[in-house]
Amino acid sequence: MELVKQWYAKRIDSWEYHLATRSTDRVVRPFDWGAEWMARWPLVSNAGDTESKLRELNQLAIARSPEFFAYEPPRDFRREGNLIRFASPIETPYEENNTVEARYFPANPRWKRGNKAVVVLPHWNSHAGQHVALCEGIARFGISALRISLPYHDRRMPPELTRADYAVSANVGRTIDATRQSVIDVRSCFDWLQQQGYEDLGIVGTSLGSCYGFLTSAHDERIRVNVFNHCSTHFADVVWQGLSTKHIREGIEDQIEIDRLRAVWDCLSPVHYVDRFASMKKRSSFLYATYDTTFPPELSKDIVARIARSGADHKVVVMPCGHYTLGESPFKFVTGYHIISFLKRNL
Repeated sequence: MELVKQWYAKRIDSWEYHLATRSTDRVVRPFDWGAEWMARWPLVSNAGDTESKLRELNQLAIARSPEFFAYEPPRDFRREGNLIRFASPIETPYEENNTVEARYFPANPRWKRGNKAVVVLPHWNSHAGQHVALCEGIARFGISALRISLPYHDRRMPPELTRADYAVSANVGRTIDATRQSVIDVRSCFDWLQQQGYEDLGIVGTSLGSCYGFLTSAHDERIRVNVFNHCSTHFADVVWQGLSTKHIREGIEDQIEIDRLRAVWDCLSPVHYVDRFASMKKRSSFLYATYDTTFPPELSKDIVARIARSGADHKVVVMPCGHYTLGESPFKFVTGYHIISFLKRNL
């Protein structure tokens, strides 16, 4: 049996590495504190150097997170077929990124029970056609879905990019700003859903979308059912250890070590919002993979253990695959079953 396990682990690792290295357009970008982005946040640091300012702003953002993730709800929602567009409450220097786009999947009337809807947050570097099958499956079983294009993704991507590098990169300040914008854009999607009469609301996030989803749910009481597909404690540790972000580490490791990186990206880490999350009445599913080389399993187990200690109502699903292989057959079908059945039972 042990030999079989070793053989299986090697096969999954080999498959995972193949899938992770298919892309040939990853760019190693130079480290940048991104100091210019700090002026855009509703917090002020009086520290001296840039790193000290970022450290202080992270601690302020955690302590005053409702203020950090506060926003003015959009007033320009417009529907074009099944596309919902509105101006992001966070304006960035990139014009394309300032318009939020979400694709709407109305619930199948045959199975619809009440006014239930979820916002679906895709993974990092997802293209517009991904997670559509999941949304269609959710809608088929009576729950409407709204798939948001994350900042710097799809038509929100600046023309100089081929990947969503500005969402997560070696630029510390811009990565924080992209995360803050993501949380606020997703909260705005719930504003639109409420305007359509939806009352029972949930969220489904995958990989980076899972991180964004947790931060969103921890700051929005309207969201009562959550699915976090891949989960972790510290944002910086995933970037530092993950196979998917190896090129980012290559750009920063000569300039900063992990402890310092963790301190300047602290406000992006779900671990700091567990108590806040647990204080609200929510039901959540946390899914992680045994052979994940992007979200290391020890980080996933850590966040699950913290959630358990917090007393939050939750379940855990462990898949026998890796990060990329979770999106391949047969694992994607099993994952889809877990997600949709959980939503059906709890929303």
